[in-house]
Amino acid sequence: MTNPSFVPFALEHYQSLHERNVELNLADSSVKCVTTREWLTESEIETLLDTGLFYPEVNGTTALRSAIAGLYPQATMANVLVTVGASQANSMVCQTLLEPGDEVVVMTPGYRQIWGTALNMGCTVRELPLNPDNGWRIDLDVLDKVVTAKTKLVAIVNPNNPTGTVMTTAEQQRVVAACARVGAWLHVDEVYTGTEYPGEPDTVSFWGTYDRLIVTNSLSKAYGLAGVRIGWAVTTPHMAEELWRRHEYAVIAAAAPSMTLAEIALQPAKRTQLLTRQRSISQAGVQVMREWIETQSGRFSVQPAQATSIAFVRYHFDVPSYDFAEQIRTTQSVLVAPGSSLGAEHHLRITVGYEPAKIRTALERIAAVAATLGY
Repeated sequence: MTNPSFVPFALEHYQSLHERNVELNLADSSVKCVTTREWLTESEIETLLDTGLFYPEVNGTTALRSAIAGLYPQATMANVLVTVGASQANSMVCQTLLEPGDEVVVMTPGYRQIWGTALNMGCTVRELPLNPDNGWRIDLDVLDKVVTAKTKLVAIVNPNNPTGTVMTTAEQQRVVAACARVGAWLHVDEVYTGTEYPGEPDTVSFWGTYDRLIVTNSLSKAYGLAGVRIGWAVTTPHMAEELWRRHEYAVIAAAAPSMTLAEIALQPAKRTQLLTRQRSISQAGVQVMREWIETQSGRFSVQPAQATSIAFVRYHFDVPSYDFAEQIRTTQSVLVAPGSSLGAEHHLRITVGYEPAKIRTALERIAAVAATLGY
């Protein structure tokens, strides 16, 4: 018998149901991903083909953990656990830290994995709002109210999905101070680090700011390697071991070929190549979105993002976002993510990390649906 109180992961469920059955899928949260052929040299392909298919090192190969540690000042391999994407790392964080009745604070709007996982574990979830009237910045006045003596975990996504906001150093310090005040753990999902737009400063990792910190990341967003399914957690050696114990139950290990590909991706020159490609594609898509917004006579608007390959588009008429997304899907064969699945109504999350022509066509179809609804 199923658990009637179980909270499904609405966003991922919606995407998995429909992403293969539409002409234009703009519900993803990653840039258009590379094919294996287009980013590997002949020698790298040979390295991949020579990868043994027995069980790899369960916590990640020595080479890969070393490369990941090199991204974080003063980190060592002992601080790193390699996981199956950041999603598995995030899941391990909840399984390791939380028990029924614990209090968890999450950003809203946001990617609602921690939100839903905590609810399904019997935790109390309190939301830390981002202010749409202040560029989707964190509401510091609310921060100190929602983080209480009962708070076990504070979960942050920086840069934020879906708003593209990057936290300032001062905001980071306030979050750390709030956690330190009550002894809460801080989990920061940094999968969009490296997606910053021209003129925006690089995202500063939370790493090194707090002793009860778990940073997660992956190759899916900034690198355009979502199908490789490699992520990681960086934390204290003791917590890395605790996460590893749960990792063994969940998956044993990430795939050996995927770890080989990750080792290649994190080589400095290759990493620069992949990040540059992703930024170029996203920047072109952002320009298409800006031009389209200017033609919409106020029906749609979007706060300028600092990072990510997605736009969190607000529409200024009274239709539930799920209903609007369904009208777009069923009548125009375009898939976008309803804002309600991310914690903010009257918004759509639309990927801009594809070819300009694809984005432009999808946006025209969205506008056509709004017109048929009388807006």
